[in-house]
Amino acid sequence: MEGAVAREAREAEAPRASAPPPAPSEPPAAPRARPRLVFRTQLAHGSPTGKIEGFTNVRELYAKIAEAFGIAPTEILFCTLNSHKVDMQKLLGGQIGLEDFIFAHVRGETKEVEVTKTEDALGLTITDNGAGYAFIKRIKEGSIINRIEAVCVGDSIEAINDHSIVGCRHYEVAKMLRELPKSQPFTLRLVQPKRAFDMIGQRSRSSKCPVEAKVTSGRETLRLRSGGAATVEEAPSEFEEEASQKVDDLLESYMGIRDPELASTMVETSKKTVSAQEFARCLDSVLGEFAFPDEFVVEVWAAISEAREACG
Repeated sequence: MEGAVAREAREAEAPRASAPPPAPSEPPAAPRARPRLVFRTQLAHGSPTGKIEGFTNVRELYAKIAEAFGIAPTEILFCTLNSHKVDMQKLLGGQIGLEDFIFAHVRGETKEVEVTKTEDALGLTITDNGAGYAFIKRIKEGSIINRIEAVCVGDSIEAINDHSIVGCRHYEVAKMLRELPKSQPFTLRLVQPKRAFDMIGQRSRSSKCPVEAKVTSGRETLRLRSGGAATVEEAPSEFEEEASQKVDDLLESYMGIRDPELASTMVETSKKTVSAQEFARCLDSVLGEFAFPDEFVVEVWAAISEAREACG
Protein backbone atom coordinates (compact mmCIF):
# COMPACT_ATOMS: atom_id res chain seq x y z
CA MET A 1 0.00 0.00 0.00
CA GLU A 2 2.81 2.33 0.96
CA GLY A 3 4.66 1.45 -2.26
CA ALA A 4 1.65 2.46 -4.34
CA VAL A 5 1.36 5.77 -2.51
CA ALA A 6 5.06 6.50 -3.00
CA ARG A 7 4.82 5.61 -6.70
CA GLU A 8 1.86 7.99 -7.19
CA ALA A 9 3.77 10.75 -5.43
CA ARG A 10 6.78 10.27 -7.70
CA GLU A 11 4.57 10.34 -10.80
CA ALA A 12 2.94 13.56 -9.59
CA GLU A 13 6.36 15.17 -9.13
CA ALA A 14 7.65 14.04 -12.56
CA PRO A 15 7.53 16.80 -15.20
CA ARG A 16 4.74 16.39 -17.71
CA ALA A 17 5.46 16.50 -21.40
CA SER A 18 4.58 19.95 -22.74
CA ALA A 19 2.11 20.33 -25.62
CA PRO A 20 3.71 20.81 -29.04
CA PRO A 21 4.08 24.49 -30.00
CA PRO A 22 1.40 25.79 -32.34
CA ALA A 23 2.29 25.78 -35.99
CA PRO A 24 3.51 29.20 -37.15
CA SER A 25 0.68 31.21 -38.70
CA GLU A 26 0.83 32.29 -42.31
CA PRO A 27 2.53 35.67 -42.67
CA PRO A 28 0.05 38.47 -43.50
CA ALA A 29 -0.28 39.07 -47.19
CA ALA A 30 1.73 42.03 -48.36
CA PRO A 31 -0.47 44.96 -49.40
CA ARG A 32 -0.88 45.18 -53.13
CA ALA A 33 1.54 47.73 -54.46
CA ARG A 34 -0.13 50.68 -56.12
CA PRO A 35 1.08 51.15 -59.66
CA ARG A 36 3.29 54.14 -60.25
CA LEU A 37 1.27 56.35 -62.55
CA VAL A 38 3.36 58.77 -64.60
CA PHE A 39 1.71 61.07 -67.12
CA ARG A 40 3.30 63.04 -69.95
CA THR A 41 2.44 66.71 -70.26
CA GLN A 42 3.17 69.80 -72.35
CA LEU A 43 2.10 73.43 -72.39
CA ALA A 44 -0.48 73.68 -75.17
CA HIS A 45 1.19 76.63 -76.92
CA GLY A 46 4.48 74.71 -77.10
CA SER A 47 7.05 73.33 -74.65
CA PRO A 48 9.28 70.32 -74.01
CA THR A 49 7.53 67.23 -72.65
CA GLY A 50 7.42 66.91 -68.88
CA LYS A 51 6.44 64.00 -66.65
CA ILE A 52 4.20 64.29 -63.59
CA GLU A 53 2.92 61.91 -60.92
CA GLY A 54 1.59 61.80 -57.37
CA PHE A 55 -1.56 63.97 -57.67
CA THR A 56 -5.05 63.11 -56.43
CA ASN A 57 -7.19 66.04 -57.60
CA VAL A 58 -7.20 68.82 -60.18
CA ARG A 59 -5.53 71.40 -57.94
CA GLU A 60 -2.66 69.02 -57.23
CA LEU A 61 -2.45 68.16 -60.94
CA TYR A 62 -2.08 71.85 -61.81
CA ALA A 63 0.56 72.25 -59.11
CA LYS A 64 2.55 69.33 -60.56
CA ILE A 65 2.33 70.72 -64.10
CA ALA A 66 3.33 74.17 -62.87
CA GLU A 67 6.32 72.70 -61.03
CA ALA A 68 7.40 70.80 -64.16
CA PHE A 69 7.48 73.99 -66.25
CA GLY A 70 8.47 76.57 -63.63
CA ILE A 71 5.22 78.55 -63.69
CA ALA A 72 2.59 79.43 -61.08
CA PRO A 73 -0.39 77.04 -60.82
CA THR A 74 -2.72 80.03 -61.26
CA GLU A 75 -1.33 80.49 -64.78
CA ILE A 76 -3.16 77.31 -65.90
CA LEU A 77 -6.69 77.94 -67.18
CA PHE A 78 -7.62 74.35 -68.11
CA CYS A 79 -6.21 71.16 -69.61
CA THR A 80 -7.12 69.07 -72.64
CA LEU A 81 -6.29 65.44 -73.29
CA ASN A 82 -4.45 64.25 -76.41
CA SER A 83 -4.87 67.58 -78.23
CA HIS A 84 -3.07 70.91 -77.88
CA LYS A 85 -6.04 72.76 -79.39
CA VAL A 86 -8.81 74.54 -77.49
CA ASP A 87 -11.10 71.57 -78.05
CA MET A 88 -13.89 71.38 -75.50
CA GLN A 89 -14.61 67.77 -76.47
CA LYS A 90 -11.13 66.87 -75.18
CA LEU A 91 -11.42 68.84 -71.96
CA LEU A 92 -9.91 67.20 -68.87
CA GLY A 93 -12.66 66.44 -66.37
CA GLY A 94 -12.61 64.00 -63.48
CA GLN A 95 -11.02 61.09 -65.35
CA ILE A 96 -7.75 60.60 -67.19
CA GLY A 97 -6.93 57.55 -69.28
CA LEU A 98 -3.70 55.93 -68.11
CA GLU A 99 -2.10 56.59 -71.51
CA ASP A 100 -3.53 60.09 -72.03
CA PHE A 101 -1.24 63.02 -72.83
CA ILE A 102 -2.09 66.18 -70.86
CA PHE A 103 -1.87 69.63 -72.49
CA ALA A 104 -2.06 72.63 -70.16
CA HIS A 105 -3.53 75.87 -71.53
CA VAL A 106 -2.09 78.90 -69.75
CA ARG A 107 -3.12 82.54 -69.44
CA GLY A 108 -2.72 84.67 -72.54
CA GLU A 109 -4.04 88.15 -73.27
CA THR A 110 -6.67 89.87 -71.14
CA LYS A 111 -9.54 91.63 -72.92
CA GLU A 112 -12.68 93.50 -71.93
CA VAL A 113 -15.94 93.47 -73.87
CA GLU A 114 -19.15 95.40 -73.32
CA VAL A 115 -22.36 93.44 -73.71
CA THR A 116 -25.97 94.61 -73.77
CA LYS A 117 -28.39 91.93 -72.69
CA THR A 118 -31.27 92.21 -75.16
CA GLU A 119 -32.60 88.70 -74.44
CA ASP A 120 -32.95 86.53 -71.35
CA ALA A 121 -30.18 84.16 -72.48
CA LEU A 122 -26.73 85.30 -73.55
CA GLY A 123 -26.01 82.03 -75.37
CA LEU A 124 -23.09 80.97 -73.16
CA THR A 125 -22.41 77.58 -71.63
CA ILE A 126 -20.05 77.84 -68.66
CA THR A 127 -17.81 75.22 -67.10
CA ASP A 128 -14.90 75.46 -64.67
CA ASN A 129 -11.49 73.92 -64.20
CA GLY A 130 -12.03 72.71 -60.63
CA ALA A 131 -9.34 75.09 -59.41
CA GLY A 132 -10.98 78.51 -59.37
CA TYR A 133 -11.48 79.53 -63.01
CA ALA A 134 -14.81 79.50 -64.86
CA PHE A 135 -14.60 79.63 -68.64
CA ILE A 136 -16.71 79.49 -71.79
CA LYS A 137 -17.30 75.98 -73.08
CA ARG A 138 -19.84 76.71 -75.80
CA ILE A 139 -21.36 79.69 -77.62
CA LYS A 140 -24.77 79.24 -79.17
CA GLU A 141 -25.05 80.16 -82.83
CA GLY A 142 -27.09 83.33 -83.38
CA SER A 143 -26.95 84.36 -79.71
CA ILE A 144 -25.98 87.72 -78.21
CA ILE A 145 -22.44 86.53 -77.43
CA ASN A 146 -22.12 84.95 -80.87
CA ARG A 147 -22.34 88.43 -82.38
CA ILE A 148 -19.31 89.63 -80.37
CA GLU A 149 -16.27 88.46 -82.30
CA ALA A 150 -13.84 89.09 -79.43
CA VAL A 151 -15.45 86.41 -77.24
CA CYS A 152 -14.19 82.87 -77.87
CA VAL A 153 -14.65 79.36 -76.55
CA GLY A 154 -11.96 78.73 -73.95
CA ASP A 155 -11.92 82.32 -72.64
CA SER A 156 -11.83 82.45 -68.84
CA ILE A 157 -14.30 84.90 -67.26
CA GLU A 158 -12.24 86.85 -64.74
CA ALA A 159 -14.69 89.62 -63.79
CA ILE A 160 -18.24 90.85 -64.41
CA ASN A 161 -18.56 94.65 -64.14
CA ASP A 162 -15.12 94.74 -62.46
CA HIS A 163 -16.32 92.29 -59.79
CA SER A 164 -13.82 89.42 -59.68
CA ILE A 165 -15.35 85.97 -59.98
CA VAL A 166 -12.09 84.04 -59.59
CA GLY A 167 -12.83 81.19 -57.21
CA CYS A 168 -16.52 80.96 -58.15
CA ARG A 169 -18.00 77.72 -59.45
CA HIS A 170 -19.52 77.53 -62.93
CA TYR A 171 -23.12 77.44 -61.67
CA GLU A 172 -22.53 80.59 -59.60
CA VAL A 173 -21.16 82.45 -62.63
CA ALA A 174 -24.05 81.25 -64.82
CA LYS A 175 -26.52 82.48 -62.18
CA MET A 176 -24.85 85.91 -62.03
CA LEU A 177 -25.11 86.26 -65.81
CA ARG A 178 -28.75 85.14 -65.84
CA GLU A 179 -29.65 87.71 -63.19
CA LEU A 180 -28.13 90.69 -65.03
CA PRO A 181 -30.89 93.15 -66.02
CA LYS A 182 -31.94 93.39 -69.65
CA SER A 183 -31.20 96.49 -71.77
CA GLN A 184 -28.38 97.51 -69.43
CA PRO A 185 -24.77 97.20 -70.69
CA PHE A 186 -22.27 95.24 -68.61
CA THR A 187 -18.58 94.47 -68.95
CA LEU A 188 -16.87 91.10 -69.11
CA ARG A 189 -13.15 90.83 -68.39
CA LEU A 190 -11.88 87.73 -70.19
CA VAL A 191 -8.53 85.95 -70.30
CA GLN A 192 -7.87 83.95 -73.44
CA PRO A 193 -5.57 80.92 -73.41
CA LYS A 194 -2.11 81.49 -74.85
CA ARG A 195 -2.14 80.05 -78.34
CA ALA A 196 0.40 78.50 -80.64
CA PHE A 197 0.78 80.03 -84.10
CA ASP A 198 -1.45 77.39 -85.75
CA MET A 199 -4.26 78.14 -83.29
CA ILE A 200 -4.48 81.92 -83.81
CA GLY A 201 -7.86 82.92 -85.15
CA GLN A 202 -9.62 79.81 -83.88
CA ARG A 203 -13.01 80.67 -82.44
CA SER A 204 -14.84 77.31 -82.25
CA ARG A 205 -18.52 77.73 -81.51
CA SER A 206 -21.53 75.52 -81.96
CA SER A 207 -25.30 75.74 -81.66
CA LYS A 208 -25.56 72.01 -81.21
CA CYS A 209 -24.54 69.81 -78.35
CA PRO A 210 -22.27 67.11 -79.81
CA VAL A 211 -21.54 63.94 -77.90
CA GLU A 212 -18.43 64.48 -75.81
CA ALA A 213 -15.53 62.57 -77.29
CA LYS A 214 -14.03 59.75 -75.27
CA VAL A 215 -10.62 60.74 -74.02
CA THR A 216 -9.69 57.59 -72.20
CA SER A 217 -7.27 54.99 -73.50
CA GLY A 218 -7.77 51.31 -72.85
CA ARG A 219 -10.20 50.25 -70.14
CA GLU A 220 -8.67 51.91 -67.08
CA THR A 221 -8.76 55.54 -66.01
CA LEU A 222 -7.47 57.59 -63.11
CA ARG A 223 -10.46 59.21 -61.41
CA LEU A 224 -9.70 62.49 -59.68
CA ARG A 225 -11.79 63.44 -56.66
CA SER A 226 -12.33 66.75 -54.90
CA GLY A 227 -12.03 64.92 -51.58
CA GLY A 228 -10.05 61.73 -50.98
CA ALA A 229 -7.45 59.91 -53.00
CA ALA A 230 -7.58 59.39 -56.75
CA THR A 231 -8.44 55.83 -57.79
CA VAL A 232 -7.74 53.68 -60.82
CA GLU A 233 -11.06 52.46 -62.16
CA GLU A 234 -12.50 50.65 -65.12
CA ALA A 235 -13.64 53.01 -67.87
CA PRO A 236 -17.34 53.90 -67.61
CA SER A 237 -19.85 51.32 -68.81
CA GLU A 238 -22.17 51.96 -71.75
CA PHE A 239 -24.98 52.82 -69.33
CA GLU A 240 -22.79 55.22 -67.33
CA GLU A 241 -21.62 57.02 -70.46
CA GLU A 242 -25.13 57.30 -71.92
CA ALA A 243 -26.70 58.42 -68.63
CA SER A 244 -23.93 60.94 -67.88
CA GLN A 245 -24.30 62.49 -71.32
CA LYS A 246 -28.06 62.89 -70.84
CA VAL A 247 -27.55 64.48 -67.41
CA ASP A 248 -24.87 66.82 -68.77
CA ASP A 249 -27.30 67.94 -71.49
CA LEU A 250 -29.90 68.69 -68.80
CA LEU A 251 -27.35 70.67 -66.78
CA GLU A 252 -26.77 72.84 -69.84
CA SER A 253 -30.45 73.41 -70.60
CA TYR A 254 -31.45 74.15 -66.98
CA MET A 255 -28.36 75.85 -65.57
CA GLY A 256 -26.21 76.96 -68.50
CA ILE A 257 -23.27 74.80 -67.42
CA ARG A 258 -21.60 71.62 -68.61
CA ASP A 259 -19.81 69.40 -66.11
CA PRO A 260 -19.21 65.73 -67.02
CA GLU A 261 -17.83 64.98 -63.55
CA LEU A 262 -20.92 66.43 -61.84
CA ALA A 263 -23.11 64.43 -64.24
CA SER A 264 -21.12 61.28 -63.43
CA THR A 265 -21.55 61.89 -59.69
CA MET A 266 -25.31 62.20 -60.15
CA VAL A 267 -25.44 58.93 -62.10
CA GLU A 268 -23.41 57.19 -59.36
CA THR A 269 -25.82 58.56 -56.75
CA SER A 270 -28.80 57.18 -58.67
CA LYS A 271 -27.42 53.63 -58.38
CA LYS A 272 -28.05 53.71 -54.63
CA THR A 273 -31.71 54.71 -54.97
CA VAL A 274 -34.93 53.12 -56.24
CA SER A 275 -37.23 56.13 -56.65
CA ALA A 276 -37.16 59.77 -57.71
CA GLN A 277 -37.96 60.84 -54.13
CA GLU A 278 -35.07 58.85 -52.67
CA PHE A 279 -32.80 60.13 -55.43
CA ALA A 280 -33.75 63.73 -54.57
CA ARG A 281 -32.91 63.17 -50.89
CA CYS A 282 -29.53 61.65 -51.77
CA LEU A 283 -28.71 64.55 -54.12
CA ASP A 284 -29.51 67.01 -51.31
CA SER A 285 -27.06 65.25 -49.00
CA VAL A 286 -24.28 64.91 -51.60
CA LEU A 287 -24.75 68.04 -53.76
CA GLY A 288 -26.92 70.29 -51.64
CA GLU A 289 -24.98 73.45 -52.55
CA PHE A 290 -26.43 73.29 -56.08
CA ALA A 291 -30.05 73.60 -54.81
CA PHE A 292 -31.40 71.72 -57.82
CA PRO A 293 -35.09 72.52 -58.52
CA ASP A 294 -37.53 69.64 -58.11
CA GLU A 295 -38.52 69.55 -61.79
CA PHE A 296 -34.85 69.27 -62.77
CA VAL A 297 -34.30 66.32 -60.40
CA VAL A 298 -37.36 64.55 -61.81
CA GLU A 299 -36.07 65.01 -65.37
CA VAL A 300 -32.62 63.75 -64.38
CA TRP A 301 -34.13 60.63 -62.78
CA ALA A 302 -36.20 60.00 -65.92
CA ALA A 303 -33.16 60.45 -68.19
CA ILE A 304 -31.06 58.04 -66.11
CA SER A 305 -33.89 55.49 -66.07
CA GLU A 306 -34.23 55.82 -69.84
CA ALA A 307 -30.50 55.20 -70.30
CA ARG A 308 -30.66 52.18 -67.98
CA GLU A 309 -33.50 50.64 -70.01
CA ALA A 310 -31.80 51.39 -73.34
CA CYS A 311 -28.56 49.73 -72.23
CA GLY A 312 -30.28 46.70 -70.69
